[in-house]
Amino acid sequence: MDLHTFNLFLSGMSLIALVVFISLYFVKAGYGMFRTSVWGLAINNRLAWILMEIPVFIVMLALWYYSERRTMPAVLAMFLLFQLHYFQRSFVFPFLLKGNSKMPITIILMGVVFNILNGYMQGVWLFYLAPFDLYTVAWLYSPQFIIGTCIFLIGMFINIHSDHVIRNLRKPGDTNHYLPQKGLYRYVTSANYLGELIEWGGWAILTWSLSGLVFFWWTFANLVPRANAIWHSYKKEFGSQVGNRKRVIPFIY
Repeated sequence: MDLHTFNLFLSGMSLIALVVFISLYFVKAGYGMFRTSVWGLAINNRLAWILMEIPVFIVMLALWYYSERRTMPAVLAMFLLFQLHYFQRSFVFPFLLKGNSKMPITIILMGVVFNILNGYMQGVWLFYLAPFDLYTVAWLYSPQFIIGTCIFLIGMFINIHSDHVIRNLRKPGDTNHYLPQKGLYRYVTSANYLGELIEWGGWAILTWSLSGLVFFWWTFANLVPRANAIWHSYKKEFGSQVGNRKRVIPFIY
């Protein structure tokens, strides 16, 4: 794929994200607390997350391995940061899940398609299409890389910690619902999504690329409407306990 075709691909992905963003304010994606029988056959949540997340890890690995740039320090550093996230999501996060929740196969397939396209989008830019003199060793000392990496790691920490808070809301055998209170849940009802937004915002900065920006836009388009749905669900269930918490961006939305 040449650069012109790649930019058309990025434009198409951006437009699809806009459709997703608008649609998710009217249709609740049927996983987690919003899963219903309407979404069809469902499988074990742990297996579902593995099947959904591992494709992007594999695609990125393959694109890196066959690239002539794979040993360039800056390219390797960005590759490892990306893979760090998806290693955690593919091989750690699913095995930390509790309970016997299920995820619809429809949702899994949509996630797989996006992850393959996103792995291609990030990998092709970093390993093949970026100007050869862009991601040199000097990039590791650039403001974009240093600031972006710090933001990426902060976001990843927030995401992992927030998932930990949710997993430990209930004691074994407890089936009650609780409003998360710890960490950034004191400010927003979807702190885990806030972490992902920060993380991939950092990725867009540290790569300083349109492909990174499109990924951040996709993350925003997918998670912000869902955070809105979760906020409304909590308001309905817990009422005044939600207080002044925002949906996903502290003090703003």
